[in-house]
Amino acid sequence: MNSQAAAVFAAAFVSLYVARSVGDHWVQSSRQSANKGRPGWVGRLAAAQHVATLTATKLAVLLPAVWLLDLQVSVTGLVLGLGIDAVTHWWADRRSTLAWLAKVTGKGEFYRLGAPRAGMGDNPSLGTGAYALDQSFHHLWLLVAALVIAAV
Repeated sequence: MNSQAAAVFAAAFVSLYVARSVGDHWVQSSRQSANKGRPGWVGRLAAAQHVATLTATKLAVLLPAVWLLDLQVSVTGLVLGLGIDAVTHWWADRRSTLAWLAKVTGKGEFYRLGAPRAGMGDNPSLGTGAYALDQSFHHLWLLVAALVIAAV
């Protein structure tokens, strides 16, 4: 990998990482957050709307970095990288899919850590195993997206 590609990778990853946090926590609507894991079309549509605003946020952060740093990025690399990120983000945010992955990889108990218990009046929080695995999954795919953006 040449130094230009390495610079694109570093700038893309940092930009995508920051934008993902902003898009997930500031831009995502409460309705999208509450419904994206629901079964059927209500959940699918809420997840798609979330991913659309999230991807727009990522572009809004990434493009100025590319321009200001005078980085060579192809449209194909951007489309592929952001497309991979969008598809994997949608998949994980459907919740049952990530719960399934946690179960088959032996992380089911960790996934349920901190989750509300039936009849106990517990409140969900960001301190759950599900949230930690969700964030880790997204970080992995941000890395892949940045590599694609840099390499294509």
